[in-house]
Amino acid sequence: MTQVKTGDKVSIHYRGTLNDGTQFDSSEGRDPLEFTVGSGQIIPGLDKALPGMAVGDKKSVPVPATEAYGAHNPDARQAIPRDQIPADIPLEIGTALQMRTPDGQAMQVIVAEVTAETVTLDANHPLAGKDLNFDIELVSIG
Repeated sequence: MTQVKTGDKVSIHYRGTLNDGTQFDSSEGRDPLEFTVGSGQIIPGLDKALPGMAVGDKKSVPVPATEAYGAHNPDARQAIPRDQIPADIPLEIGTALQMRTPDGQAMQVIVAEVTAETVTLDANHPLAGKDLNFDIELVSIG
């Protein structure tokens, strides 16, 4: 029986939940997720769980925040004067917006706080600082 090793292209079905059981993502109803093990295409904690698995194996994998999207970084929040944001941009809390970094890269931010004077944007990944849990099933190797 072939087992997964670093460098193998694999496909998995998965269900991701927070510690309170809230589901944040799943491959249910979609094609399996395909990636190369050890290539950095998925979060490290999940990547490390795959070597040794065989097609059809199922596993529950707890992934601490440090091996997922990292700690929540308070420096990734920035207050912008409200008058610097175009009037047609929605400013409801939780709205995802896209900004450009000084070098032109696209970056997603979330509207975190709105006052009469400022809008605070948060560039942390929405799952930063959270421990995650995955139920995975190895669908294919190769």
